[in-house]
Amino acid sequence: MQTTSPALSALILRVSLGLMYLAHGATKLFVFGPAGTAQFFSSLGLPGFVGYLSMAAEIGGGLLLILGLKARWVALALVPLLAGTIVLVHGANGWMFTNQGGGWEYSAFLITSSLALFFLGEQPGRTAQH
Repeated sequence: MQTTSPALSALILRVSLGLMYLAHGATKLFVFGPAGTAQFFSSLGLPGFVGYLSMAAEIGGGLLLILGLKARWVALALVPLLAGTIVLVHGANGWMFTNQGGGWEYSAFLITSSLALFFLGEQPGRTAQH
């Protein structure tokens, strides 16, 4: 009896990452609103339109991951977005996400998970979708 399944592991990782990115994008869209998200990005010294791009990347990337479309490349493309959250938002707040303003542990975990999905590569039976 085989007790390991790289394809199943990749599926679980891909769908959970997709749901997480989708949730973050949806929070920007439905809770903060597009204008509020753009305003927050402006407060960081970035052009406001970067907030819209971030929202689109998280929602679009999350959906692509869930659907398994170019998943490893989508995961890799989302890494700079998360690195930006560490550098521009959470890095100064310390490690723990429970710290005031949220620390950078969660972003770092999503980066490593995204990289793990990328490095898993093509999975048997899924090559047409990667």
